[in-house]
Amino acid sequence: MGTPEFAVEPLRALHESEHEVVAVVTAPDNPAGRGRKPRPSAVKQAALELDLPVLQPEKLRDESFVQALKNLNADVFVVVAFRMLPKVVWTLPSKGTFNLHASLLPNYRGAAPIHWAVINGEKESGVTTFMIDEEIDTGNILLQEKTSIDPNETTGSLYNRLMHLGAPLVVKTVDGLMKGDIAPISQDESAEMKPAPKIFREHQYIDVKESAQAIHNHIRGLNPFPAPLLKLDHHGEQVEVKVADSAFIERKQYPKALLHWLDDALVISRMDGDVLIKEIQWPGKRKMSVRDFKNGFAEYAELKTV
Repeated sequence: MGTPEFAVEPLRALHESEHEVVAVVTAPDNPAGRGRKPRPSAVKQAALELDLPVLQPEKLRDESFVQALKNLNADVFVVVAFRMLPKVVWTLPSKGTFNLHASLLPNYRGAAPIHWAVINGEKESGVTTFMIDEEIDTGNILLQEKTSIDPNETTGSLYNRLMHLGAPLVVKTVDGLMKGDIAPISQDESAEMKPAPKIFREHQYIDVKESAQAIHNHIRGLNPFPAPLLKLDHHGEQVEVKVADSAFIERKQYPKALLHWLDDALVISRMDGDVLIKEIQWPGKRKMSVRDFKNGFAEYAELKTV
């Protein structure tokens, strides 16, 4: 059960394993593009390529859908980046239903674990398989796989790495459940946990009052999606510029100015260092290097933060 690209690799890994995938459940086709033609999810496209049956329920509690699941007689349900399942669904299989989550639970429960791990400057992340219960991301942990986060890594690159890290973990989890040799561990509720709520528009804005390291982490954490936004003042007009790439340079001395230009970068200077922004996207224009932007749009050179 899954919808986006993140769920495709686990599906392919299961299909290539000794286990039989009896069906794939994914979201209904979503109208997209100028013609609003129905577009299948990444998981549906992969399932059709693998010649697997596909179920696309509008409502997960629908009696016909639940009956279809019963008829499959599956031993276990595997969930990766899908909707919250009703109890009538996740209690069906004899071995239970487990989820692959892109964090080291219990930290970063929620919709955007990869984004928040990078935004918060974590040095480590990973993937967790856990049994689904009535709450979100709270079930007993089955297996985990850890990986380090590079200081300049973006959400996009970590997303890809965790997707490939999670695929074999899903197969390993199914192996263990079928053999009965996995001992589920309850999540530690005593420690203070870091949440991972859905990313909204207000989360995209860069706060130039933060430290340079925090600004750099924020930019990394929102790249490439949904993209960090820098509010600038251009001759009295407020504009929101998408920031596509940055680097952090530590510095000890007091900065000369909060915002200034180099030949190939827009620089935000703070007490702990500089954030060098190498690529930007001005409203209504394509993404480009700062060097190209300065060469083609010299009238925008005088900018201030809002």
